[in-house]
Amino acid sequence: MSFEVGGVFGLIILVLDIWALINVFGSSASNMKKLIWVLLILLLPLLGFIIWLIAGPRN
Repeated sequence: MSFEVGGVFGLIILVLDIWALINVFGSSASNMKKLIWVLLILLLPLLGFIIWLIAGPRN
């Protein structure tokens, strides 16, 4: 059994990841923390977004 991301579900993840990246760049966190969050979101799109949503930098 394999899990494939595509179609509408993939588009939703893409939009959420872009929203998360915009919020990371707009945060007051240090540049190193921003880099770590960006890499996490880009390398693990769904899991990175969920982790960012729970523990990400706040305004």
